Amino acid sequence: MSVAVQEHPLQLTTAYGVCRHIARTAAKNFYYGFMVLPRRKRNALSAVYAFMRHADDIADDPALSLRQRRDKLSEFLQEYHLVAEGKNTDDPVFMALRDSQQRYKIPTELLDKLVAGTLMDVSDATPAGTVEEPVITYRTFDELYDYCYHVASVVGLVCICIFGYRDKAAEDLAEHLGVAFQLTNIIRDVKEDASLGRVYFPQEDLEHFGISAPELTSGCDRAKLRGLFQMEGARARQFYRAADELMPLIDEDSQPALWTLVNVYRGLLDKIELKDYDVYGERVKLTTSEKLRIMAKGMVKRLA
Repeated sequence: MSVAVQEHPLQLTTAYGVCRHIARTAAKNFYYGFMVLPRRKRNALSAVYAFMRHADDIADDPALSLRQRRDKLSEFLQEYHLVAEGKNTDDPVFMALRDSQQRYKIPTELLDKLVAGTLMDVSDATPAGTVEEPVITYRTFDELYDYCYHVASVVGLVCICIFGYRDKAAEDLAEHLGVAFQLTNIIRDVKEDASLGRVYFPQEDLEHFGISAPELTSGCDRAKLRGLFQMEGARARQFYRAADELMPLIDEDSQPALWTLVNVYRGLLDKIELKDYDVYGERVKLTTSEKLRIMAKGMVKRLA
């Protein structure tokens, strides 16, 4: 249970500045949504992102075994719990996150899930510096959905705490939108993930199209792969529909940020479709100018 702690204003300003720098440097797509938020909400999302980035860095540390990563993440989370309960800290990310958590009533349980989600991609079966034959992790779409929930939907649930909402229906909608974002990433990054030994597409879907895990690395039979990607893309489209219902349920000053985030990620899926689901060439991404145009439209919505 977090307790109210009053930080020195100058320390807090500096702490948020550190978090904004981390978000601006590392959050290549997410940051464009941050920019159209009011400053306090932008600061809070930057603090959450910086916290997630630190946890990700621990989970991805190739010098550590899975057990060591778990231990280090446990220590990291335990230390934040103590800070949230009032312990003094010099860590700017912890300082800013505590202030944001208190200000926007972010449940500690969600922050715990954010950290737990960072380990879902890690396995001792893949030592640092090695590439194995890709392994199918999920048997069914329900299992994949659970993964998407932990690594993406939880982020959405934290976001709407900061955005502001009153109707609990917003929670299910934010969950679905997170799944849409993650499915988009999974389609785009299939070659890279498979080369690292990771397969996110469910076994039941691969079997439906007669695709083996190694084929996801080579991309040799584009016709079969296109059918798989189209099906998963259609699923993502269904989940993106949640955005239309979620938009009016969050505070007006946050709606442009949600609109920007949705259109950046949905824009990625649009590009993938325009390339006829060929994700084995140059990495599909929005250009900086494309993202800036989306952000500008979001800012116009904020000023309207």
